[in-house]
This record gives sequence, C-alpha cells and structure tokens, in this order.
Amino acid sequence: MTQLAGVFPILPTIFHPGGTIDMAGTRSVLDYIINAGAAGIVFPGLASEYDMLSVDERLEVTMSLGEWIGGRVPFIVGASHPEASVAAQLAAAGAEAGAVAAMILTPHKHAADPAAMAAWFNDVHDASGVSVMLQNAPAPMGVGLGVAQVASLVGKVPGIRFVKEETQPSGHRITALTEEMAGRIDAVFGGAGARYVIDELQRGAVGTMPACEVTEVHVEMLARHARGDLQGARVLFDRTLPLLSMQAVFRWRLTKAVLLRRGVIASDHVRAAGPKLDAWDQRELDALLARIADLLPLDRLPGNQARMAP
Repeated sequence: MTQLAGVFPILPTIFHPGGTIDMAGTRSVLDYIINAGAAGIVFPGLASEYDMLSVDERLEVTMSLGEWIGGRVPFIVGASHPEASVAAQLAAAGAEAGAVAAMILTPHKHAADPAAMAAWFNDVHDASGVSVMLQNAPAPMGVGLGVAQVASLVGKVPGIRFVKEETQPSGHRITALTEEMAGRIDAVFGGAGARYVIDELQRGAVGTMPACEVTEVHVEMLARHARGDLQGARVLFDRTLPLLSMQAVFRWRLTKAVLLRRGVIASDHVRAAGPKLDAWDQRELDALLARIADLLPLDRLPGNQARMAP
C-alpha cells in the first residue's frame, strides 16, 4: 500500500512562445516544486492544460518526468481520457515512468450508468496495473459524483485506492468519505486550487493538489497544520487567498505569470482558452505579490541561487 500525503502540486506544461512544449522550462518548474519541499508531483492535470496536449505529447512528457524525478518524490500520472483504452495506455506509461497512482476523471459518457462506469474503471486498472486516484470534479470537467456514488464505485472497483474530492461543498464530502470509507481507500486529497485547504485538512484530507506557483507557502501551511499550529496555518492561508482567488479566474495564465516573474520559466504562453490578464490585471498581480513578498520573494527560489538581478 502506497502512503501519500502532503502537497502534490500539479505540474504545468510550459510552452515556447510559438506553442511547442518547452521541455527545459517544464523541467525547471519540476525542480522548483521539488526544491520547495513538495511531497510529490502530479502531471498532467487540469492545471497542465492536459486537454490541449496530444496523447503523444502526454506520453513524451510523462516518460521524461520519470527520468527527471528519479525517485526523489512520488509521481502521480494524470490519465484522464474519454476512452478507457487510451486512459489505460496513459496510466501504464506513468507506471513505467515510476508513477505510484493514476489520477483519472469520471468519464462523462457513463455519468448515468454506474455499472458501465465501474466496468470502465476496472478495464483501465486491469490493463495498466496501477492504483487509481478517482478525481471527483464537478461538471463540466467531470461528473461530480455524490458520496454514495463514490462509495458504490469504490466497492465495484478495487483498484480505486485514492480520491481527490473537488465537488462542492468539498468539506462536507471529505468528512463523509473519511468517515464512511475508512479502510476501503487509502487517502482523500483536496483540490480546487487549495482555496478550501484548511477546512479540508480539518475534515480529514491528507493533503492538497494545487497549482504550483506558491508551492513553498503551501508546504509550510501544511507543516504548521501537521504540528498543531492551526492559527499559523490560517495566517498563511489568509495571506495567500487573494492570489488564489485571482488564480481561480485566470487559471494557468496566472500560474505562468507568477512563474515568469519568479524567473522559473522564459515564456508564459498557454494553449487553453480563457480570459487573459490585461494591464489592470498585471498591476493587480504585482500588488498582490508585493503584499506577500516575504513569503514568495521574486528574486530567490527555494534551493536555488538568485535568478533575477537585485
């Protein structure tokens, strides 16, 4: 049984300005995340623009991650795909690259057919051999199963060992899952960009899977919570919430804008659709970052030398 807990950031896919994958930039973000103290890595997730990547691109980055991580931290591969055969291929590739689990969204085409959904997940697990983390995200990303539906699915699919709960109210669901499914699954994680992380931890979540731009702050937040310093954890949560609220609107663009400012990447290009930061947003981002400069300095990264001129 694989024990997973702590901060597992979603690794974004970094692109060159022309739109091709920047492998060096992607590795730079990976190294930043690990040096910041993350407990593990997830790729690809929604914050990776996974639905903008071809299957071949996902396979290429996944195999490279296996080499780059080199066993330093646990790796969870994102294997979401509408077709079970492709999801199994992605999960198996992750296992070959050293992944300890495959995070998979509920397939929309089986939303109204619990038996078909269970068969779908069993097929993926049987073909890949890797433990499944059920990503229970709401529509339009996923199906947004109720607690009873999650419990039923887990009962029919022994390969589901973890749940990432993102359907709101996530706190209520995490309480129910941790109380009703003790011993039936290994762990429940929170998600939703860590915007509800304190509540999730208090209710039994063992960790969180946020975007990566404030990894060191999330690591310290969970460390404080683990040693019983709830007030200290709340202070960090309160101070970063304005930035996380902005991230909820601009998603990957906000993540990459911060990483660019921190000198981790050379291009903040995104493939996915969505609102862009205009001049007012850029100024607001600068103001928000200035307010937490002691937590998230722009001139220095954990474990690295300064990357920006003083």
